[in-house]
This record gives sequence, structure tokens and C-alpha cells, in this order.
Amino acid sequence: MTDTTGSRRHVTSNDVARRAGVSRSAVSRTFTDGASVSAETREKVIKAARELGYRVNVLARSLHKQRTDLVGIVAANLDNPFRAEQIDFLSSMLLEKGFRPILLRGDRADDVADLIGSLLQYSVAGVIVTSDTPPKEICMECHSHGVPLVVVNKQDTGAPVDRVLTDFAAGGRLAFKHLREIGCNRLAVVVPKRASYTVLGRALAFETLAKAEGWDVLKLEAGGQSYAGGLAAAHAFAEAASGIDGVFCVADYMALGFLDGLRFDHNVKVPEDLKVVGYDDIPQSSWKAYDLTTIAQSREELSEVTMRLLLDRLETPEAPPHEVITGVTLVQRGSTAT
Repeated sequence: MTDTTGSRRHVTSNDVARRAGVSRSAVSRTFTDGASVSAETREKVIKAARELGYRVNVLARSLHKQRTDLVGIVAANLDNPFRAEQIDFLSSMLLEKGFRPILLRGDRADDVADLIGSLLQYSVAGVIVTSDTPPKEICMECHSHGVPLVVVNKQDTGAPVDRVLTDFAAGGRLAFKHLREIGCNRLAVVVPKRASYTVLGRALAFETLAKAEGWDVLKLEAGGQSYAGGLAAAHAFAEAASGIDGVFCVADYMALGFLDGLRFDHNVKVPEDLKVVGYDDIPQSSWKAYDLTTIAQSREELSEVTMRLLLDRLETPEAPPHEVITGVTLVQRGSTAT
């Protein structure tokens, strides 16, 4: 629409009501989930809205609702296939429940705190964190504002927030048991130099069980939790790991680079010369080029539990904080074939 000066002006619900020949309240009901409006009226309103280019001002609506339907997702390492799938599941589930996800990237704890703080300015319905563990102070701020905060695979924040974890300690033990069961006697664990809380937990569980059963483990720290980090780990392995016959690589994304580095740069054959177990069960792990035995943690289950905690917190904001641990399973493939 244009005014008398020829410039385009903002289209309002009153404009839509006049074009459709209905009341302003009918327009409001049409664009309110669950509100009662006849099919004929809805059709008129939607047709008029399209013709005028009208869109609902969600943020303006929040002024009287005190809360929008926006949910912030703070994530990092989006190049990692596991994280990408996790965000995809979370976004889809939020949309199915009538929320609008906002994806923000934050790698360090300070960045995460700033991002959560900016989300609070938009009266978000909740926040989900899959990146670095947020500081206690910003978690307490969410709590004081009544904004549900769910952290996924993060250490205890020290604040009353809901937390979802996969049983990473069980995963590390599964990796050790499998390598021993297939006859591996000299073991190594590959860990990125800057490892997350759960990644370190996987390695520690592997090492702890090995020590308890009388086995030494060579720990190789190289690169980041990425394909390039895996290539660096393969180089470190070739220089330092004479006689090793079984390796636990604590993340699949890193394991892919490790496998490629071994075979292309160092002429190490898997599984003939070396057995390798990964962790995550990303889609690429099942590709014929890798055929990686791995510890599977379900992105879908993690997302479902996260959604349940978020919705429960919205329903019962005064309930005590919850911590839910989801299971892991061994997926055996060719990288540990005997």
C-alpha cells in the first residue's frame, strides 16, 4: 500500500480487515493458533493478507503475552555432522510444537553468555544450549526471569537448569570392552587438544577401565575435534604408536580423518593392521570408505528429551531441575573386523 506521497507504508490488521470485509478481531483470530474462526472468514482474511503483503508482528504480540514463541538454540561446531543433525532434529521438533527456533553460534563460554543475554531481550520462551557450557551467572539470570534453559551434553552449571546427557562413560567402557573382546592387547585413545566435557569423559572412562583391568593405554592428543584433527592424530600415531593394535577415537568426525591419514599418508591398513572404534555414529561412519565401528548416541532421542524438558518447564516452572541420561550402543562394522 502507498500513502499520498507515494511511499510504501506498513500494512496493519485494520487494512486487512477492510479488504476482507471482516472485523479486526476476526483477523486476529485467523492468525492465532487454536482460535475459533469460520473457514469462510479465514479464507477471506488470508486472501486479503496475501494481496496486501501483511505479516503478523510476533514481537509486538509478545508485549501483551509477556513471552514470544521464539526459542533460542545456541550451538557451535556446525560443520560436525553430529551437531548438524542434532540441530536439524531440534529445529523440526520446535516447529512441530508451534515454536520458532533462532539459531545462534557461540563457541566459548563468554560468547554463549552474551548470546543468551541477547535472547532474553526478545522475551524468548526458552533457550537450548548445545555449545560450550554457559556460565552460572547467565543460567541464574534465565532462572530469575522464568526462561527455561536446557543444556545438552554439558557439565553441571551450578545453577538450577535442566540437563540432558548421553551416558558417555558407558560409551568409553563399551569401546574398551569391544577392543579387548576382539583380541587387541596394546591400546591407544585419540583425543583432540581442546576437548569438550563429554569427549573428555569418554576418554577417561576408557582409560579408567583399562587401568582397572591391568592394561596400559597410550593417549594421543592432536588437533581439534574435526576431520583435520583426525589427520593430525594419524601423523602423531605413526610417529609414536609402534605396536598398537587397537584405537579408540573419541569422535567419529575426527575418526574419519584419522582413518584417511592412516591409509593415505602412512600405509596403515584397517582392520588388518589396526582396529579402530569411533563415537557418535554419524551417517558418514557407515559409508563404505570408512565402515567405522562406533558408539552410537541418538540425536533424535537427545532432541526428544530436550523438548520434553523444555515443555515440562514451561508447564511447571517451579519444579526442581531435572537431569536425564540417555543410553548408548555399540555399532560393529568393518573397522574392527577379525
